[in-house]
Amino acid sequence: MTTALTAPGQDVHQRPSSTREHLTADTTRAVLRIQQRILASTRELLTGDGFDELLPPVIGPVTDPGARGAKQVDIDFYGHRWKLMTSGILYKQASLLTFDKIFNVAPNVRLEPLETATTHRHLVEFHQIDVEIAGAGREEAMAVAEKVVSGAAAAVLEHLPAELELLGRDTDALRRTAEGAFDRIGHDEAATALHRLGHPQDDHAELDWVGEELLSRHADRGFFVLDYPKGSRGFYDREDPERPGVLRNFDLVLPEGFGEVISGSERESDYVQLLTRIRETGENPAKYKWYLDLAREGLPASAGFGIGLERLTRYIAGLDAVWQATAFPKLPGVVSP
Repeated sequence: MTTALTAPGQDVHQRPSSTREHLTADTTRAVLRIQQRILASTRELLTGDGFDELLPPVIGPVTDPGARGAKQVDIDFYGHRWKLMTSGILYKQASLLTFDKIFNVAPNVRLEPLETATTHRHLVEFHQIDVEIAGAGREEAMAVAEKVVSGAAAAVLEHLPAELELLGRDTDALRRTAEGAFDRIGHDEAATALHRLGHPQDDHAELDWVGEELLSRHADRGFFVLDYPKGSRGFYDREDPERPGVLRNFDLVLPEGFGEVISGSERESDYVQLLTRIRETGENPAKYKWYLDLAREGLPASAGFGIGLERLTRYIAGLDAVWQATAFPKLPGVVSP
């Protein structure tokens, strides 16, 4: 059984009616097989390209502070107030002291605002395919991201046609993603397009969820959104030295209304710049002591990204809502196993 703290406007049909019904459904089996194939394809591609897979931490003294209004979860770690990971970004940068190219499949927990229950794209507990590359720029990271997503789509099309048919997936649309060659637009261009469509997008903020979905519905293939304004993302996104106020980052938005599936950037690794950026966001640098100590001693310059595994599964399987892409879904405001 599940119980809900219903948000205003929440679609009560966008969650499983019972754990047994969800786990025994043929559609759930098909979706989870697709997810297994996505992971197998990603691991094969990345390890073949010289990446090392690391096991990420689940708890730490701090976690990513830039999670769009989601609350962090505190735990008592032997008398210390530690966090469950909302994102392993800081640990990814640190891991480059061991290997030059790393990836992991990382669990994340974010107490999303209740209003996200109606987006069909948010879970409280989810997984990311996290990638980081020492010495890389944004273009290299984007090339790897496109290769992973197009390769996963191609692998599912090749190996699981029966599952796609059972789910009623439009395979012609999916083949366009398998071909890659994603488009690119700047954040300012995306905001202008949303204004033309009558959507009130803030020019100085991240694209909001409704705006992302609106642009996605008007696209016939995936596209990268580049150059978010400073202040709209975390302190670890590197500012363009030739364009003050603009970040060297990107999102990947998939078509058909599925929206954003990847966020990534070049990383800030300079100690003084990191300290300044942390202070600019109103955060206490003392919270990030272990990370700043590493930066003072020297962190590699890098670029990387995170792929929402359940979101990518939702897109490839053509699902109505992201909760269908996990065996034990945790939705905003819904208390469930």
